[in-house]
Amino acid sequence: MATSKKPPIMVVDDNQDNAEIIRQYLEIRGYPITVAHSGDEALALFETVRPALVLLDVMMPGRDGWEVCRLMKQHPTLGRSVRIIMVTALDEWQDKREALQTGADDYVEKPFDLPTLAATVQRNLDMQQAKAS
Repeated sequence: MATSKKPPIMVVDDNQDNAEIIRQYLEIRGYPITVAHSGDEALALFETVRPALVLLDVMMPGRDGWEVCRLMKQHPTLGRSVRIIMVTALDEWQDKREALQTGADDYVEKPFDLPTLAATVQRNLDMQQAKAS
């Protein structure tokens, strides 16, 4: 089987170290990664990058992850197809419910376990492929 080009992923986290760890881990696995360090930067890059998937931190200064998720999901062309995974230290049931209500497709808890994060990314991309075909 030919190796298919992996879809672009955007990592949004105001914590440089977190963003870097995720970027390196996923790049080694062949994903093209774009990093944004704020909600506004993520929204500015969204149309250019056209990510298949966004790993989105919730607690950020300025626009938080909930708002960014809502805005991305409302995008006229990209909103329907993009998968958004909230990356959050909030593990309360309430927060998980809010994540899904704002349109998030999934979430990963911090401190995250990289293999779990990668598996979550893969699962969401598989679901996206299944929906697209």
